[in-house]
Amino acid sequence: MALTKSEIVTSVHDLGFTKKKSVEVIESLLEIIKRTLESSEDVLISGFGKFCVKDKAKRRGRNPATGEDLMLRGRRVVTFKCSGKLRQKIDGLEYSE
Repeated sequence: MALTKSEIVTSVHDLGFTKKKSVEVIESLLEIIKRTLESSEDVLISGFGKFCVKDKAKRRGRNPATGEDLMLRGRRVVTFKCSGKLRQKIDGLEYSE
């Protein structure tokens, strides 16, 4: 199951913040991340990972229902690359620097 924004707010609340302040902190953090990515800048969170905006070129695709060929427009996508520390935690290994 996925971790929800509500669960993150509850975790921050458990640290001793009021519920209202917890919501404000999480909403502000997410807004900062969104604004930064909108302006095509990367978001680097040390020990966690890096969010990047990449441009994808237009490409040929196919409608799976009809089999009709079509051109898909170019678009911007957000990618995430986790840090070495996070990768090792996920793999169940100790991080050594």
